[in-house]
Amino acid sequence: MDLEARLSSAMTVAQGGDATAYRALLRACVPVIAAAARAQGVRGDAVDDVVQETLLTVHRARATYDPDRPFLPWLRAIAQRRAIDLMRRAGRRPQEVHDPLAYEAEIDAGPGPGEGMERRQREARLARAVAALPEGQRQAVELLSLREQSLEEAAAATGRSKGALKVNLHRALKALRAALRGDREEGHV
Repeated sequence: MDLEARLSSAMTVAQGGDATAYRALLRACVPVIAAAARAQGVRGDAVDDVVQETLLTVHRARATYDPDRPFLPWLRAIAQRRAIDLMRRAGRRPQEVHDPLAYEAEIDAGPGPGEGMERRQREARLARAVAALPEGQRQAVELLSLREQSLEEAAAATGRSKGALKVNLHRALKALRAALRGDREEGHV
């Protein structure tokens, strides 16, 4: 089970009152929060402060989490806001000019751990869902959404009317939403 599914499931169970699941959820959130804080430019012991503030915010806001929505973006948004709050407070205090660890503590501007894998998994699920569409719907999605062709260009390429393409695209998007929602309910998202 991927991290998103584990955390989302634990949060849903925790919202139902399971204290053990809630403790496990908070422990599993720590590395995600720390990575988000570092990505915002927080360094050293201040990362621990962001982790603590974020966990407190998660505790206070846990009832607002919607189980139908992904958990990780919700958590990362909270962590980013707590990191920004910390940096604002720190910006109001005098700063040390000489920082010998600045080079070593510099954050990696690349994606965080697991983000590339999560993106590839989402792209693969979307590609499978598009491939499973009927031919007309798949063509409409590929030409109008993926290749961003105009209705005129897509109609010329397929020999179908603009209206038929619109209907196919509408039906395809509805089918894709249902397929991807089904994946999320099965724990694949």
